[in-house]
Amino acid sequence: MRRQISLLLAVISTAIVVSFVIPLLLLVRTLAEDRGMAAASQQANTIAVLVSSLHDDPRLAEVIQPSLERSAAQTSVVLANGQVLGVRWDDAATDPAYLQARQGQAFSVHDAVGGRVYVPVLVDGGVVVVRSAMTADQLAEGVPLAWASIIGLGLLLSGVAVLVGAQVGRGISRPLLSVAETAHRLREGDLAARAPLAGPRETVELGSALNGLADRIETLLTAERDNVRGLAHRLRTPVTALRLEAEHVGDPQLRASLADSVVGLQTAIDEVVREAQRPLREDLPGLCDAVSVVSSRAEFWRPLAEDQGRTFTVSLPDGRVRVGLSALDLGDVVDICLDNIFAHTPDGTAFAVSLSVGLGRVELAVTDEGLGFPVKPGEPKPGTSGMGLQIVRRLVEAAHGRCTTSPPPAHGGRVVIELPEIPH
Repeated sequence: MRRQISLLLAVISTAIVVSFVIPLLLLVRTLAEDRGMAAASQQANTIAVLVSSLHDDPRLAEVIQPSLERSAAQTSVVLANGQVLGVRWDDAATDPAYLQARQGQAFSVHDAVGGRVYVPVLVDGGVVVVRSAMTADQLAEGVPLAWASIIGLGLLLSGVAVLVGAQVGRGISRPLLSVAETAHRLREGDLAARAPLAGPRETVELGSALNGLADRIETLLTAERDNVRGLAHRLRTPVTALRLEAEHVGDPQLRASLADSVVGLQTAIDEVVREAQRPLREDLPGLCDAVSVVSSRAEFWRPLAEDQGRTFTVSLPDGRVRVGLSALDLGDVVDICLDNIFAHTPDGTAFAVSLSVGLGRVELAVTDEGLGFPVKPGEPKPGTSGMGLQIVRRLVEAAHGRCTTSPPPAHGGRVVIELPEIPH
């Protein structure tokens, strides 16, 4: 928007400046030409007065010579007898302008060669013709400098207009960028983000509407969470009563089966309560820097690896890598994978975590040098229910990713998680 406003103001200011500069340039040239023609006319009239008074004086040439030398105009005087005084005029007898002036008509001519003023003087012996001429360069004297000054001033005004337009555009776009940044933060799950109410009235209205929407979303999520939490707590009472009833069943096999079912139900309810107690910002699709999260979780587990004599290798790319998981969910994924290694491999088993980026995909690989995964697909390792990897798959697939494990009988375990890279 800022660039468009600057361009618009530049076009408008340039059009305005050009509409004034071009007529001004033409006016300067016309004034210079008129000034030159006026000087030539004044010179011709001055010489005509002298000729009219001294036409029969033999010293006429000497009298008019100082006047001819002082003037920038090139003046010629053709006497009635054909004698030429002043500047030579060889073709005067055949010049149509001279013949016209001999008829008693005073006039001026302006063409590409320059400007000329013809003044006839009637004397006793006939007609004396005075011609004062200015060259094209004399008529344009001072015009190039004046044009350069005017054009430079026009460019300066246009530049000032562009700078002012850039400042105006920045004043308009900066509040809009703040509103856009707030919208991105809300999209990433930060429901505490609010847009600053600054800038033009329309931008303030937009920010106010966005803040109202954020307040409404937070209110609805809070109400929904309270409903879920209340439902979970209401379910715990009958489940507790059911467990107590199951303990009084006489058949041991049935009692054990009912106890397992009640425990499963209680675990599911606890999971609902745990989800209901998560921060509100985690209810929305999140984004995070995978490099930062993986590095943080690796440093969390490193002291335990050192205590157990494990070699722990971490390989991370430079810069930031954004993925479509919140920092909490990606941290859970890394923690589950590492926790499985500590729980199901003997002390001293080396393991590694690597993060790589390519072709718009982010690959997180967690490998260990243990016994690997079971031969039968879907069969959990001994001593585990396999729920950890199921949670990992659920979180990753919700972010349009994929979780795979190394196929047996590969030596060691390898969990590979692929996620789409989110552009900055």
